[in-house]
Amino acid sequence: MIPLSLAEIAAVVDGQQSDIPDPDAHVSGPVVIDSREVAEGSLFAAFAGERVDGHDFARGAVEAGAVAVLATRPVGVPAVVVDDVTRALGALARHVVERLGTQVVALTGSAGKTSTKDLIAQLLERLGPTVWTPGSLNNEIGLPLTALRADAESRHLVLEMGARGKNHIRYLAQLTPPRIGVVLNVGSAHIGEFGGREQIAEAKGELVESLPPAGEGGGVAVLNADDALVRAMSSRTEARVLLFGEAPDADVRAENVRLTERGQPTFTLHTPTGCGDVTLRLYGEHHVSNALAAAAVAHELGMPAGDIATALSAASTLSRWRMEVTERADGVTVVNDAYNANPESTRAALRALAAMGQGKRTWAVLGAMAELGDESLAEHDAVGRLAVRLNVSKLVAVGGQEAVWLDMGAKNEGSWGEESVHVSDAEAAVELLRSELRPGDVVLVKASRSVGLERVADALTEPVDNEGEVAARWV
Repeated sequence: MIPLSLAEIAAVVDGQQSDIPDPDAHVSGPVVIDSREVAEGSLFAAFAGERVDGHDFARGAVEAGAVAVLATRPVGVPAVVVDDVTRALGALARHVVERLGTQVVALTGSAGKTSTKDLIAQLLERLGPTVWTPGSLNNEIGLPLTALRADAESRHLVLEMGARGKNHIRYLAQLTPPRIGVVLNVGSAHIGEFGGREQIAEAKGELVESLPPAGEGGGVAVLNADDALVRAMSSRTEARVLLFGEAPDADVRAENVRLTERGQPTFTLHTPTGCGDVTLRLYGEHHVSNALAAAAVAHELGMPAGDIATALSAASTLSRWRMEVTERADGVTVVNDAYNANPESTRAALRALAAMGQGKRTWAVLGAMAELGDESLAEHDAVGRLAVRLNVSKLVAVGGQEAVWLDMGAKNEGSWGEESVHVSDAEAAVELLRSELRPGDVVLVKASRSVGLERVADALTEPVDNEGEVAARWV
């Protein structure tokens, strides 16, 4: 973060100084919301949660090196007191971004946001110092915290923007106004909250509506040419439109797409300035679209096509539990994609499993896809049926009613019997897998974050003893 005095911070956030002996004292360290992450020079933002109130940790934060606390009440140590800490963080982030003049790239979509953000960050790092959203901290708290990590050396700021309703993305774009806005896709994630795909498209399109008009140094809307609802957003922006995808008219496109024996996409990248061959280190054909979106951003910021192809081929996964592949010593391959799940990402992961497991036994360990509303039964049933159509060797459906629907879909699709099984929880899934896995098997683990299936993947990837048995305990 750029150094800011407490007096300046108070003015920016419309706050009152409390117990501050020196208003000229500067915050120069990170802004944090966890007192355990305080570093010398930090500003500690105190949030009152359902179970823990950050205000109770204010004194400890200052003793650990925080210059002051951003709070909603006096806390007995130096503080800037505001009515709303979230709004204050947003105002502070906007102030810093405007001061810096950093190139802001924002992206949204129903699926693939975090993977694409990680790809964009790795490409832009080659052009200059880049700050990007860690993990999926893409809401009204996580986005300002990311923006506040930028400093005078930062050349690019890559921000993932999530939404759970109308005007969410519009608000985030006001905090950190982007010059480049990327919309990946419109799918079924959170459809239960939005009410339908058209409503999701309306919300995602707020990003392109927030871009500055086209012109010298003006706004650029990077849109998925292969998604009709995203392509249609070109009519909602005054920014210049840059299309990516496999469509023939895409400005940045992929040709000759195929998968390697390991399930990694390879293709020829075409941009307006040239072409290059790409073989991704990521798994699954769905990453082609993510890579093209990243390539379009890099192209817009001046990277030659050959350099883009080289950088994409070298890029890896920066965020946990997203198609993480671990090959055990006994020959079992575990694919941990358990961070989150929606119908589109689950179907993509199943296709990746089928590609990776050709000639091998494949296991799909799946749990609930949350927030699907009235579509939940149909979507879980369809995923169970897809597992059969892709010849997945065995489906392990984990959890409650949604898992029952997964299992039911698989059994109703074909002549499956013991090939599909429903278990009550993650521990039962681990017990089953430990007893039945054999060398050469490929296991996919995927569900919505609330299900916690990363515990299954973690248990399966613990060390294996000399006899080939997993030398792990359930934690």
